[in-house]
Amino acid sequence: MMKLYRKNEMLFSILLIVLYVVVTGTLRSSGDDNPAMMAWLLALTVGLSLFVWRGGLAEKYGLTGWAKNSRQMLWFVPLWVIATGNLWGGIEPHYPMPGLAFAMISFALVGFVEELVFRGFLFKAMLAGGSAKTAIIVCAVTFGAGHIVNVLTGHATFETLVQVVFAIALGFVFTLVCYKGGSLWPCIIAHSMIDVFSTLSALNGVMDWIYLGVTFVIAVAYCAYLTRVE
Repeated sequence: MMKLYRKNEMLFSILLIVLYVVVTGTLRSSGDDNPAMMAWLLALTVGLSLFVWRGGLAEKYGLTGWAKNSRQMLWFVPLWVIATGNLWGGIEPHYPMPGLAFAMISFALVGFVEELVFRGFLFKAMLAGGSAKTAIIVCAVTFGAGHIVNVLTGHATFETLVQVVFAIALGFVFTLVCYKGGSLWPCIIAHSMIDVFSTLSALNGVMDWIYLGVTFVIAVAYCAYLTRVE
């Protein structure tokens, strides 16, 4: 694993993304409360953590501390606003216990894994081989496009397309936050909050669209601001 990483970071990143999407998508077909998915994500989290820390890569991927320019980043308040959106329509757990616990743990782990894979491995590999602008665009779009696999897990096509667009918007925000702040932790925390709260959100079509609209407005405004942060 380390040998492939040292030889070709880009290939390593792409293969890791493919593995993650295929395995996670397959396990999700049995439901987000599937304990097997939680076990897979836990194993992946531990494995990637050991890989990063033993390889001396934690600082490279923004895992050694919080952003030093937090004030300049507006204390990441736009992220926290977006992160609470799934609860705006009320709270209604999607699964009974212990399934709800399995789903919440799984989604908390997803935040760490996806941020490390997309904003860590892939983004840094692209930065090393090209422009920051290209790396930001590709990472954001790739992150959103990866959600197309939800079609294979029983989600409706239209619902999945909305998720893809939503994820692309978040992808731009997360990538810029990581690039300008130098820390992956704000993205990991916000990402995990969004996903975990999705297991508690009450089904409310109107509020879902409001949340989507607010996310787009905040994403555009925050990204415009972040491009000026040094």
